[in-house]
Amino acid sequence: MDVILLEDVEKLGSRGEVVSAADGYARNYLLPRNLAEEATPGKVAEIRRRQEAAEAKLAKDAERADELVDMIGRTVITITAQAGEDGKLFGSVTSADISEELAKARQVKIDKKKISLEDPIKETGDYMVEVEVHTGKVATMKVIVAPAEQA
Repeated sequence: MDVILLEDVEKLGSRGEVVSAADGYARNYLLPRNLAEEATPGKVAEIRRRQEAAEAKLAKDAERADELVDMIGRTVITITAQAGEDGKLFGSVTSADISEELAKARQVKIDKKKISLEDPIKETGDYMVEVEVHTGKVATMKVIVAPAEQA
């Protein structure tokens, strides 16, 4: 009997797959425990449509990620912060600050967790910061930390 798995079943398959199982196993174990449902032509076609839509969405997201990597790679952000005479900041510049400035500059919302800083920036200067745009797609952008004007 062909069934569509609703959950991962060890030694049989993973969720969403259409598999062939013994009639007794399907009727007495898989179906009563809601681990699977009988595979009708309509349900199989629906699963195929969903898989194709998911693959198309992944391809579109990957294409958009390439554009974002290129755009972020060309971005230079300047952040001003209060600093002492020796260039040490009174606070620090964090990935949240960089994410906020990137949103202002390019209207791109990047989660602060996707911006890799080993430690917060505590001195003025130029820094190269890596931003993970999509799984496996990383852009490197320049961040300039400048001292704020002293009044």
